[in-house]
Amino acid sequence: MASLRDIVTSASINLLSAFGFLMAFAILRIQPFNDRVYFPRWYKKGTRSSPTRSGAYASKFVNLDCRTYLNFLNWMPAALRMPEPELIDHAGLDSVAYIRIYLLGLKIFVPLAVLSFMVLVPVNWIGDTLERAKDLNFSNIDKLSISNVPDGSKGFWAHIVMSYVFSFWTFYVLYSEYKVLATMRADYLASETRRPDQFTVLVRNIPPDPDESVSEHVQHFFCVNHPDHYLTHQIVYNANKLASLVSKKRDLQNWYIYYQNKFERTSKRPLTKTGFMGLWGTKVDAIDHYTSQIQKLNEEEAVERERVKKDPDAVVPAAFVSFKSRWAAAVCAQTQLCRNPTLWLTEWAPEPRDVYWDNFAIPYFELTIRRLIIAVALFFLIFFFMIPIAFVQSLANIEGIQKVFPFLKPLIQIESVKSVIQGFLPGIVLKIFLAVLPQILMTMSKIEGYPSISALDRKSAAKYHMFILVNIFLGSIITGSALQQLKTFIDLPPTEIPKTIGVYIPMKANFFITYIMVDGWAGVAAESLRLVPLVLFHLKNTFLVKTEQDRYEAMEPGSIDFPVGEPRIQLYILLGLVYAPITPFLLPFIIIFLAFAYVVFRNQVINVYDPKYESAAAFWPDVHKRVVIGLFISQLLLLGLLSTKKIGRNHFALLPLPVLTIWFFMYCKGRFESVFVRFPLQEAMVKDTLERATEPQFNLKAYLKDAYMHPVFKSSDVEKSDFTFEEEKSPLVATTRVATKLSPDVNSSSPVQSDA
Repeated sequence: MASLRDIVTSASINLLSAFGFLMAFAILRIQPFNDRVYFPRWYKKGTRSSPTRSGAYASKFVNLDCRTYLNFLNWMPAALRMPEPELIDHAGLDSVAYIRIYLLGLKIFVPLAVLSFMVLVPVNWIGDTLERAKDLNFSNIDKLSISNVPDGSKGFWAHIVMSYVFSFWTFYVLYSEYKVLATMRADYLASETRRPDQFTVLVRNIPPDPDESVSEHVQHFFCVNHPDHYLTHQIVYNANKLASLVSKKRDLQNWYIYYQNKFERTSKRPLTKTGFMGLWGTKVDAIDHYTSQIQKLNEEEAVERERVKKDPDAVVPAAFVSFKSRWAAAVCAQTQLCRNPTLWLTEWAPEPRDVYWDNFAIPYFELTIRRLIIAVALFFLIFFFMIPIAFVQSLANIEGIQKVFPFLKPLIQIESVKSVIQGFLPGIVLKIFLAVLPQILMTMSKIEGYPSISALDRKSAAKYHMFILVNIFLGSIITGSALQQLKTFIDLPPTEIPKTIGVYIPMKANFFITYIMVDGWAGVAAESLRLVPLVLFHLKNTFLVKTEQDRYEAMEPGSIDFPVGEPRIQLYILLGLVYAPITPFLLPFIIIFLAFAYVVFRNQVINVYDPKYESAAAFWPDVHKRVVIGLFISQLLLLGLLSTKKIGRNHFALLPLPVLTIWFFMYCKGRFESVFVRFPLQEAMVKDTLERATEPQFNLKAYLKDAYMHPVFKSSDVEKSDFTFEEEKSPLVATTRVATKLSPDVNSSSPVQSDA
């Protein structure tokens, strides 16, 4: 069991690490040659240019003004200075909503910490249960927990009452934040400038027609069923292979530029090997080699592009259908179009930059099967990941392990080794194990076939949250307790096991404290440093950049890593809710993390991140749900813990809390969730009316023409034209519907364009 000394050792290491990261960040960010690394957001917006300084040549690269080094923490108040409405205009509502998750945690836990230390800590401290227990590992920190309260004590009523106080306060904060975010989303959508997705609906599972192509079928269907509002459509091609060739060619072009620049600097023809990554194989002239490789790919790309253009099987039974108004798009996206509920399925189209094109090639009927397979795979992934979790817990509870493995005792008796192992190593080892997990979960979400990057992020976050809940939280408690008292568990009768678990659940707070310091304190400080983007930018700037446009493209601003960041915050919120009535000593560590992360990520959103998409905080219902799940779990665990404390039936006083929590969740779901999944027709009509009055001559069809064309088809106007109009020029079968389509009456009221 980690002692106070172990916690202090871990805190010292992580505080020094965080301070070192912050000092490095404070120095590097003010150097002129790093300006594009730490302020790329402003470069992307076009409001910042490379700093120019007069004087010595070195001043163009290094900041020689000593006064700026004295104010190395001035970025913190600057990050807090920008008002929230201005921040929404600058970075979007998604970024602001994400930052507010940290604020939500602070609003919950600061009052909880004050009440816990005023009421519960004195009640826990005056008990003497741990001191009277035999063969029990504990520290002074554990004496601040509920485990130190004697069985049958009336002091447990304080924990019961405070549990109600904590729950109702959490209800209030969650409701207030949900209401604020719902209002912010409504205001944001009402004030948002024109975007293609406001007029466009994604239609999937289009049924085949023997007489018409997919494009003609879509045109005919919407001319008949939306004759007054249908404007145009763009069909979707399976261009995954073509996109792969384009991506591969882009990589080869980067290598070509690198060797060309090298040749210009040295006047010596560079050589490379023909094997993997140039590590082995025959040595050849690098410039000639990559020139031939690029030429070969150009030929393959031309053949594949022609195949996609002419092969009917390359057309996916899906289309982006655009309407003349937002009102018409809202009606179509939120209604059933066909008697068969599995055909002509509609949903709001994602932003053009949010579309994940690779998944449109997946047949719609496969999606359910894929998601079932992934659900099973996720179960086994969570189950088998218990093995490294158990190993980490053995490090966290090494004093208990030495009872089973006595040969480790000489090593454990070295105080400095024990402090490092128990106070620092468990958290860092667990973080290493978790480093590869997000990529695995994102791959699983892609296999499930979601059509947008934002949906992939939300689904990956849901999987990661489930993983953290089972493996990191429950797994750490159950596995750690079993390993810690292995012999005791074997000798105890089954009726005594619940009591033993009840005693050891609070003691796992020490492990979570170390994890919060490693992952939270040091991890957030490392995020501000941006070490990997810093190195990559300077490598690109040295070897690939020739023009200002190259330097602009070399920037890697990144974006909020929602699939990882949001579940991580949820873990800390869960820990705070669980341990607030059990071991309040953990709360200050969570508060420090939340406050520090709020400042750091506000700075990153203002100066660094360039959002991949904008969903107008569509993820907030998931955030709310997971906090409620954490609250529900905390209530059940406290109920189970008090059932082992010999207080008669007093613990049943907690039974209404889980019921109230479920009712609260259902109430909020009915009250607010529709704001995040539907667009009000009234708001759509207001925006349409205002736009028609202010811009009566605006050509909406031209604006939407290429919005949802696959990126690989936008490389040239000739190719774009071919993909846009080919099927319209050459109908496959001269059916009645085709004739109707080309009749003057229909054509004049419903302009048609078949785009890819």
